[in-house]
Amino acid sequence: MTNRPEGDARAARNERREAARQRAQRARAQQKRRQRGLRLGLQIGLGVVLLAAATIVTLVLVDSVKPAGPGPSNMSQGGITIGQDLKAVTASSASPAPTATDGSGAVRITMYVDYLCPVCGQFEDANSDYIESLVDSGAATVDIHPVAILSNRSQGTKYSLRAANAAACVADNSPDRFFAVNRALFAKQPEEGTAGLTDAQLTKVVTGVDGLQKRSAITKCIQDQTYSKWIDERTSAVSGGDIPGSTLKEFPGTPLVLVNGQHYELTSPITNDDFRTFVVTAAGASEATPTPTPSATPGRTSSPSATPSS
Repeated sequence: MTNRPEGDARAARNERREAARQRAQRARAQQKRRQRGLRLGLQIGLGVVLLAAATIVTLVLVDSVKPAGPGPSNMSQGGITIGQDLKAVTASSASPAPTATDGSGAVRITMYVDYLCPVCGQFEDANSDYIESLVDSGAATVDIHPVAILSNRSQGTKYSLRAANAAACVADNSPDRFFAVNRALFAKQPEEGTAGLTDAQLTKVVTGVDGLQKRSAITKCIQDQTYSKWIDERTSAVSGGDIPGSTLKEFPGTPLVLVNGQHYELTSPITNDDFRTFVVTAAGASEATPTPTPSATPGRTSSPSATPSS
């Protein structure tokens, strides 16, 4: 009987100890649940972030490999054909574009040009008047293929690409003034290695050509760089050896000039007399070809200015 109070006290302490132990267990269980919930939330959040990042990367990759889309309807093979009266042979023309061997009597000149290429400018200075006279009279046609070989040589502005895009904009919207615009672009050709013309300056040069149609559409096309991806795609194809109008397997650089499919190797210096002689020879001295002025033929060189760069 004398130990009952002590036993009751011990029992009370045990009960309090057990109650404290149970509260601690419940607290630890709640903490574990909160931690699991936090981890789950972090995992879900991280998963959402990773999924979003993967989606963005996928969209970027898809966009990067997305086809460039069709070029101007008048440049089905990457170039535009200019015929008699300097009018373009368009998709809606009644007669098809002549070929090098169709017996039409017209000489076919094919040119691959880069509007930043200095040797292209030199060839233009020496021969553009002569080519214009042949084409205007119907003695020849000229296919002009703008390419962007030197896009990485204009202080990051990609002038070659922007200028070629501007030419494509004209081919699509005012094809009969393409030859005049081509000459205007070379007349204002910047030096290789400079930033080139701004888009505003480029637009001013192009839209300043007399007789140009759809100026507002061409201006927007230049600003939006509508055909830049297409030009890029065509440049890569040409650099890889896909050269319409030629049997060449490798692209020798710009300017690439062909007469009835025969490769004209540039002279040093570039002269009109030499090119006249080559045109007559390639055409078989046909009656449709004006007789060139006799001259000594300078030594040839096979080193065009602009060659494909990696």
